[in-house]
Amino acid sequence: MTWTLHGTNAQEGDLVQLVGLRHKSFLLSLKAGAVFQTHRGVIKHDDLIGKPWGSQIFSHNGSPFFLLQPALGDVIRELPRSSQILYPKDIGYILVTMGIGPGQHVMEAGTGSGSMTTAFSFAVGKEGHVTSYEIRPDMQTRARRNLEQLGLDDRVTLKLRDIREGFDETGMDAFFLDVQYPHEYIPQVRAALKPGGFFGSIVPTTNQVIRLLTELRLNRFAFIDVVETILRFYKPEPLHFRPVDRMVAHTGYLVFGRPIIEDETQTSPDLLREIGLLGLEERDENSDDSEASPDLEE
Repeated sequence: MTWTLHGTNAQEGDLVQLVGLRHKSFLLSLKAGAVFQTHRGVIKHDDLIGKPWGSQIFSHNGSPFFLLQPALGDVIRELPRSSQILYPKDIGYILVTMGIGPGQHVMEAGTGSGSMTTAFSFAVGKEGHVTSYEIRPDMQTRARRNLEQLGLDDRVTLKLRDIREGFDETGMDAFFLDVQYPHEYIPQVRAALKPGGFFGSIVPTTNQVIRLLTELRLNRFAFIDVVETILRFYKPEPLHFRPVDRMVAHTGYLVFGRPIIEDETQTSPDLLREIGLLGLEERDENSDDSEASPDLEE
């Protein structure tokens, strides 16, 4: 199977998306002679092979569909899973903030069903690689199948281990930690991540954020940010433009940081406070307590 986002016509082996009424969608891999059966009718793969992307097609009983190339978000939403997956709104922000791109070696702990693994392997391209650790054999098996279905398994190494034991790799470009108690594994993460590399994690509750922030500072991580992404869709109707009735609100707190090497002979407390290595409670009486988001600074 081939999942591609280039080309003008559907080819045998392509992963395609069929979108029908009420935005009901199906993902399937085209195979000559095969038949796709759904409660909305039967569609022959041969009728799709060679069709231009964006074409409207019909099942045997007249149900309409559009033939599309699935985006990364479509693929992640449709992944078979036995655990909670990350939402595209969080995944997109993670990829951008952690600078994930072609050629990088990215590490992940907490493979789960492989949604974040899929996004990382897609982003690093054929030149890059993803190493993902998981402690549950059944979850790793699920993730492996999902990656194989998308043709991304050659970019990923899956390892089964309790990460308390540490990691085999060092000097990694980025590390994403998606486990129940991430604050317990920051020393192991620090040992695997290169100085100045990118760290990211997601936790559902505020008390977990607080514990994680404390451990990051103790292990000399700086440039620490905590973010919650809120995404709201609107009805695309010119005469009735307004927010949709429902939305996915809180999905987790994203925590980012970067391990640094501090020169203890020439330490600047003011700079260390600005980059988050020292906390507000450590400010002296003459310090300026004003704060601003980095994006709001002029």
